[in-house]
Amino acid sequence: MDGRADNARDAASSPEILGVDVLVRGRKFDFVRSTVRGRDGGEFAREYVRHPGAVLVVAIKDEGSLVMVKNHRAAMDAWVLKCCAGTLEAGERPEACAARELIEETGYRAGTLDELGVFRTSPGLTDELMHAFVGTELEWVGTAPEVDEWLEVVELPARDVGAMLESGELVDAKTMLALLMAARRGLVEL
Repeated sequence: MDGRADNARDAASSPEILGVDVLVRGRKFDFVRSTVRGRDGGEFAREYVRHPGAVLVVAIKDEGSLVMVKNHRAAMDAWVLKCCAGTLEAGERPEACAARELIEETGYRAGTLDELGVFRTSPGLTDELMHAFVGTELEWVGTAPEVDEWLEVVELPARDVGAMLESGELVDAKTMLALLMAARRGLVEL
């Protein structure tokens, strides 16, 4: 059976969305509940995070090392090594957000910023759409983190980051995926 037939069947059996209520309005995203009608006609609820979208930048220095950040994450109460990333502002283009976030979090401006791809971060929990970029030709201009961010800029050889990916030390899924996308395109050797 081809993919088109599968998609048609999936669309025909999708639940009907009867309404969406905002349960909590947050600073950057909202927690919502959708009321849906299932195949049997019954109604049920689905809660998820409605997100404006985000960006991530794999920042590669000329010699091949990666500029990353250690970021304290309140949800885990732990420090996480990751590529710089951030949330889109209302009406902001992903490329502009990526350039802004790279400077804010790492202190580097990219001479070249190319899109790696777009993906959903966790479809069972959020509608967040992540735009991944690779930044090269980096120029130091100074950091400007937001007041609620705890960050430490870290420069690591790409092979060390690859070893961290293999060992399970690197745990940020969006970073892991973007690094693998960049490696697959031959932009970085992990």
